[in-house]
Amino acid sequence: MFSEAQLYSPVTRERDGDVTVHLSSDHPGVNDEVYRARRNAIAAMALDYTKGSPIPHVDYTDEEQEVWRIASAELARKHEIYACGEVREAAARLALPRDHIPQLDEVSSLLGPLTGFSYVPAAGLVPLREFFGSFAERTFHSTQYIRHHSAPLYTPEPDAIHEIIGHANQIASPRFAALYETVGAAVGRLQTQTALKFLADVFWFSLEFGVVREGAEIRCYGAGLLSSYGEIDEFRHARLRPLDVAEMGTIEYDITHYQPVLFCAESVNQIVDVLGEFFATMDDETPARLGHRPHPVA
Repeated sequence: MFSEAQLYSPVTRERDGDVTVHLSSDHPGVNDEVYRARRNAIAAMALDYTKGSPIPHVDYTDEEQEVWRIASAELARKHEIYACGEVREAAARLALPRDHIPQLDEVSSLLGPLTGFSYVPAAGLVPLREFFGSFAERTFHSTQYIRHHSAPLYTPEPDAIHEIIGHANQIASPRFAALYETVGAAVGRLQTQTALKFLADVFWFSLEFGVVREGAEIRCYGAGLLSSYGEIDEFRHARLRPLDVAEMGTIEYDITHYQPVLFCAESVNQIVDVLGEFFATMDDETPARLGHRPHPVA
């Protein structure tokens, strides 16, 4: 099952105001004092943000800009081969900069005319109800930090490359943006944690790690695949199952490894129809109606 706390380094603020990002022992930047201080400072800016106030700008270093340039160029090449047409066309319209890390208000200014979405800062983990619920207002909570320079094509946690290159290119599609908004509306109806987790699992296997047939090829549309240099090469080796929200919401999986099972749609139209219907009608009783019993990956 989905456990969002596994994805992000915990962030704490002490009574004196000091903010600390607690990197895992195997994080590429854990022994880099400069990087750790940088992460703490960027997290503090996000924690200080209040809705309606100006989006804080990060004065990115040359080292961070170079990480973006490397990842952006390499992922663009992968997208030409592996991303579905819907995403490639949306990405072309969005035209994210490849020479510098866009500030979040720059991302919003590019997305706004296309789908009305805007980005706001997140220090790290955003609770599921707040994260998904904000989609109803076409708002996306995004981290602003960049992965460690020693591994520009790898991160153990979502960073700005994932949030922007993965999600913004996807949200630039009006059809995918409409699905996000439907997710947000569904969250507004849900009261139980069971139902919220079920929704998160369906989202994980679709808008994060979804794949779709295009002719004789299997291509990706999920943001987690679009932003992962390693996994975008591996997803076609996964065991593919038909698009099935009941199974997507109950299968057990490990988010810290490449996904061995993915759910493949027959077309973008099927994604929009099946997921759109599910999110538009989901309520607290949906998991029970669909036989909510976690199934192991096999």
